[in-house]
Amino acid sequence: MIAGMTESARSPLWPGVPLALAAALLFGAAAPFSKSLLATTDPQALAGLLYLGAGLGLAALAVLRHRRGGPAREAPLRRADGPWLAAIVLAGGVAGPLLLMLGLARTSAASGSLLLNLESLATLAIAWIVYRENVDRRLLVGAAAILAGALLLSWQGTGIEPDTGGLLVAAACLAWGLDNNLTRKLSAADPVAIALVKGLVAGLVNLGCALARGAALPSPGGIAAAGLVGFLGIGVSLVLFVHALRHLGAARAGAYFALAPFIGALVALAWLREPATPQLVAAGLLMGLGLWLHLTERHAHLHAHEAMEHEHAHVHDAHHQHTHDGPVTEPHSHWHRHEPLRHAHAHYPDLHHRHRHG
Repeated sequence: MIAGMTESARSPLWPGVPLALAAALLFGAAAPFSKSLLATTDPQALAGLLYLGAGLGLAALAVLRHRRGGPAREAPLRRADGPWLAAIVLAGGVAGPLLLMLGLARTSAASGSLLLNLESLATLAIAWIVYRENVDRRLLVGAAAILAGALLLSWQGTGIEPDTGGLLVAAACLAWGLDNNLTRKLSAADPVAIALVKGLVAGLVNLGCALARGAALPSPGGIAAAGLVGFLGIGVSLVLFVHALRHLGAARAGAYFALAPFIGALVALAWLREPATPQLVAAGLLMGLGLWLHLTERHAHLHAHEAMEHEHAHVHDAHHQHTHDGPVTEPHSHWHRHEPLRHAHAHYPDLHHRHRHG
């Protein structure tokens, strides 16, 4: 089947970009709030409490959703997803938050927040090199600007060695870049289920390890605050990000998610009263340039869809022209088949556009 050369009626920015930006807003604000909680909480214990808050909050939402009933709107996790989910929990749920808390304990909240831009860089690099997602010159120039800002921010002026806190935050970003690309493999499944499992398992592992080596729990108020920050900044943010991965692919979802560090830096400057140093401003401008280049990228060409079968939440758009027996409610999820199709429109490497480029 060959479709015309007209663009899809719906912008390729919708809904993936708003979802990624909303995820970034929540995650970015979590970094400075986590920094303030480190004053009274062990870093590994805080990492565990944040993810437990995410897992328990999403579990409550899952129970409410189940009680409401109705047709399935999301594809379930399956046994074959187990190894990918385990790797996601280890990289993004256990290693990433622990490294971030250790890094934030050794650097300012504003600097640590801006260094989180390296997550988008790591995500883009792994998606490009390992998974062969299309990355054009504009994205590469933007990535270079973000890297330059990160190097400027972490340089101490006494040599080529960055500070320890910056290195730990960078290591957390690498772990999350790997996590984002692994999550791409599961982006067709229910995002709430993915985030719920990740939060509960990773939270129990980090909190258990912290308590086993003698770390103390914070006050009940501190536990509640960590749980709330974790639920919004990690749990809800992750659900939104998995939805964005479904529509944008890992490289571009990570690029839009690069808004998060700027949110965190602004919160740190306004709420924690940290100074806006020339180094911080210059690094922010470089990283802002990189983010702008990513946000203004556009990709459209004639492309072919091979026949395929899979399951995920969808509506009956140009890529889902199949029939049902009786009326249906959209969005819905079921196993369906895609017939071969050739057409041209602006798109990102979502579930249906992971094709190679010359």
